Formats: sequence, structure tokens, C-alpha cells
Amino acid sequence: MAEFTICFLKKGEQILLLNRNYPAWMGAWNGVGGKIEQDETPLAGAIREIKEETGITVEEITYKGKITWTDGVVNYGCMYAFIAELPESFTYITPIKVAEGILDWKDLTWIFHPENVGIADLKHYLPTMLNEATNYDYIFTYQDKQLVHISSTPIEQTSTV
Repeated sequence: MAEFTICFLKKGEQILLLNRNYPAWMGAWNGVGGKIEQDETPLAGAIREIKEETGITVEEITYKGKITWTDGVVNYGCMYAFIAELPESFTYITPIKVAEGILDWKDLTWIFHPENVGIADLKHYLPTMLNEATNYDYIFTYQDKQLVHISSTPIEQTSTV
């Protein structure tokens, strides 16, 4: 099963999102992240991906849970989710074109607007990650590339990545 990271850099009421040039989620706004390399922890992979995709160096990020994709029989992959809180004084001018796509700060109200069809499935888990201390293991079940079910189970707080 392939393992990935997804990272949300938050500054006040905005999150830095990436509109991806490549699958998966090509053309959709999503967090930054990517595949975890061999012998790399999810935390180390997340910090590396943030640096590679944005040029931003972060030292402190918070683990917020895990998302697994399945068809109900086979697990196809998972991603470990992280949030990095940046000071409101942090300067990072967007939009900016990078190899993976376009980075831009997006207001939380825009991200979570009920008619926003331009974001990845993060609307199903990001509000909880931003507003709750409890971390969850999310299972996203797809059939014919359509999301048909989401379940979430609290993760013990002693769990580390």
C-alpha cells in the first residue's frame, strides 16, 4: 500500500493550497504533500514535501490523522495529515507557479463554501482537523471513482508518526 503525506500550512484564517498539475487530484486545490520515501517516517516526509513544494522550511508540524482509500476490499493507499501553524506575520506572496502546480492562500470560508467544487476531498476531514484535538483514522470508500462512504475512528493520542 502506497503511503503519502498531506500538509496544510495555516496562517490566520488562510491555508496555503496547491492546484495540482498532475494526478491524483489534477486541477483541484489540495494541501501540499507527496509520497513517503523508503526508510522515511511520515513526519520527515511531510517536512521534506513542504520544503520541496513550497520552499518553506518548517520545524514544527502537528500530526492530525490518517486517511485511507479503499474499495471496501482492497486498501489502495493512505496519507498522513499534518497542520503547520505559521505566524500571521509570515510573508509568502502568492499565487506562485511551482513544478507541481500553483500555490495560493485560500480563506477558510472559500475552502469550506458548500458550492465549492474546486477542492479535493479535504472538506470531509479538514474542519475536524482544524477544530478538534482528537485525531482520527478516516476510511474513504470509493466505487467507480466516486466517494460512497466515509468512516472515522479516534486514534489513541499516544500514537506517533
